[in-house]
Amino acid sequence: MSITLILILVTCLISYQAFNNPVAFQKLKHTPYLVFREKEYYRLLSSGFVHADWMHLIINMFVLYQFGGFVEHKFLFYFGELMGRLNFLILYLLTLLLSDVPSYIKHKDNPHFSSVGASGAISGIVFVFVLFQPWSLLLLFFIIPIPAIVAAIFYLIYSSWASRRGGDFINHDAHFYGAIFGLLIALAMKPDLFNLFWDRLIRDFPF
Repeated sequence: MSITLILILVTCLISYQAFNNPVAFQKLKHTPYLVFREKEYYRLLSSGFVHADWMHLIINMFVLYQFGGFVEHKFLFYFGELMGRLNFLILYLLTLLLSDVPSYIKHKDNPHFSSVGASGAISGIVFVFVLFQPWSLLLLFFIIPIPAIVAAIFYLIYSSWASRRGGDFINHDAHFYGAIFGLLIALAMKPDLFNLFWDRLIRDFPF
């Protein structure tokens, strides 16, 4: 079984348990105030395995399935069977953890802020996909075709703007930094991916 499917199954299982156990949900979610005051650093990781509701879970797992399988397959090609799976798992978990660090720093004195979901790690996986397929067409809102590299740029701009604006319950910082950290981790693992990206960006330019 692929690491992508294992992550999906584990996330669904933990999220389902948390849906039915409010105490567990409160214990696992990312609450920077408690991370800082009580040194509950595990929340930086555990929060990625619980979700706000079924729709939140289904969307995240669908995106992870769509892009994670492709990225994992590429990792197997470049790193081999064992190291490919291990590096993919490290990419996912480390991106998940690091994507929560900026919001931890930003909200560590705010007892009212909390967040859940795997979106930070999944943003990283999607952006690594862009390294491999910059001109692949993605469907914006499941309708409008848009090149992956263009969607990635707009995603970063929107996440940065939405974070500054605030006013909703989405951790846009995790989305933004998850994308950035995912790219940096993948490039640290294999710097040649940048040359591959640049070659495909120029060679496959569609206009």
